[in-house]
Amino acid sequence: MSLIGDNVIPGDHGRVFIVDINELRDFEEVKEKLLKIYGVKDVIYNHEIFPREITIHSYNLVKVKEIQDEVRHKGFHAVPAGLFQL
Repeated sequence: MSLIGDNVIPGDHGRVFIVDINELRDFEEVKEKLLKIYGVKDVIYNHEIFPREITIHSYNLVKVKEIQDEVRHKGFHAVPAGLFQL
């Protein structure tokens, strides 16, 4: 892919991932794991829409694969939004 496609780029915009997390307590567990990744500054959960989304802000380049692996480790999936055109 590319630098932008493979990483969460530092800044205010963040990177949006579509997730299959439905419960707030599950999100809190995932968020705790994601915040331990070097470079991740904040994780925001949007439960008001379907499919659910998380937005990840970083202060350093963070690989998308690292995000996906941590979410998968908790039993869920994360797909970068905008990856597929509908």
